[in-house]
Amino acid sequence: MRGSQLERQTLGRILYFAPRQVWPTNTGARLRDYQLARQLALRSSVTFVEMCDMWEEHANPSEDSVFAGIVTLNKERKYSPSKIVRGLIGPIPITILNCWSARSASQLADVLRSCQFDSVQMEGVHLMEYLPFIREAPGNPAIVVDWHNVESEMMWRYAKTTGSWAKKIAAKRTAKLIEHAEERLLETCATHTVTSERERQKLLARRPNANIQVIPNGVDTSFYTALKIAEACRRRGQIDSKPTILFVGSMDFHANIDAVTWFSRTAWPEIARIHPELHFTIVGRDPAPEVRALASDRIHVTGTVDDVRPFYASAVAAVVPLRSGSGTRLKILEAMAAGIPVVSTRLGAEGIDVEHEVHMLLADSVPEIAAAVHRIASSVEERSRLSEAARAIVCRVYDWSVIGKQLCGIHKNLVEAGRAVLVGKCPVA
Repeated sequence: MRGSQLERQTLGRILYFAPRQVWPTNTGARLRDYQLARQLALRSSVTFVEMCDMWEEHANPSEDSVFAGIVTLNKERKYSPSKIVRGLIGPIPITILNCWSARSASQLADVLRSCQFDSVQMEGVHLMEYLPFIREAPGNPAIVVDWHNVESEMMWRYAKTTGSWAKKIAAKRTAKLIEHAEERLLETCATHTVTSERERQKLLARRPNANIQVIPNGVDTSFYTALKIAEACRRRGQIDSKPTILFVGSMDFHANIDAVTWFSRTAWPEIARIHPELHFTIVGRDPAPEVRALASDRIHVTGTVDDVRPFYASAVAAVVPLRSGSGTRLKILEAMAAGIPVVSTRLGAEGIDVEHEVHMLLADSVPEIAAAVHRIASSVEERSRLSEAARAIVCRVYDWSVIGKQLCGIHKNLVEAGRAVLVGKCPVA
């Protein structure tokens, strides 16, 4: 439901700037971008500025009318030899260099001059080289920096888990440079949003006076009702009805690749031995070669799917055996909304306000993970108990409509504060 006319006037015009395409929403980052922008657009006028990789084709959301406009900036070649060298030397890390180009900066400046925006939401540290152009925009728009992850933390964790010494050295160097960039971002921007209280405290430890607020990841709970899942199954036609253990995620992302390969080689053999009826299904776009190599008679790798919901229909449990990464996992919230019990490492579930043995089962070691899956697979009562409690909390706390109100409140306060400053500067008649 769209906001009132008064609410839309209060929020004014918002420019939403993301380092990736808004559509299709086939990654967690795109989903967060789209849903947060959509919630703002229901209450204000939102222009979405996306960045596309060279090989990507522009695609509009099915509900593109919710945005005042979508502007596409094309990235230059990522990880070019010159960028790799510059990224290792510093001071700008490769992750930021991959998003920067003078052409994109000029195009962004043109958009900012096309009308007066009241606020700009910038998605992450990767875009910080564009800040001077945002600050020069007419009307001096308020800036909200949204952190999907603490990127340096994610890179440090990758450095610990990768088996390649060359990648480990490069990751440590990159992590240090990202930390310096994050420090500059915290220092130069007044308002920040993060996905969890854990990340808020982590950043406050580095910058105690920073204005950092929690805008968690969410889920469209109405999309994952039992009725909607059944409808999705009918539209898809016949789907394998064998009971499955399910993993959902972008399968070209290093943390997900590590998670499924580790689980398949360690915990899965014991689970498969005890439960010969179970299959392990890995659902997600662009599976890496090491993920495709896992496929067997009882391990299935789907690749890209149009709709993940039919796979929840046969799922006994969803596993999230992550050992690296950062942020909060939309895959967990979606499984909870779909009524599927979750077994996750503590790192995988960090930042989500859930209790062990109440909303999900937390397990870190191989024996713990195998035992938790066995416990769920062996008891209908246990599955029902966990799934009911999990869906209740996501409906109450993590639905995008609830989160959207919180984000709109942040923009509203910043816009009103900016207008009050302008009024104070006006000469009295």
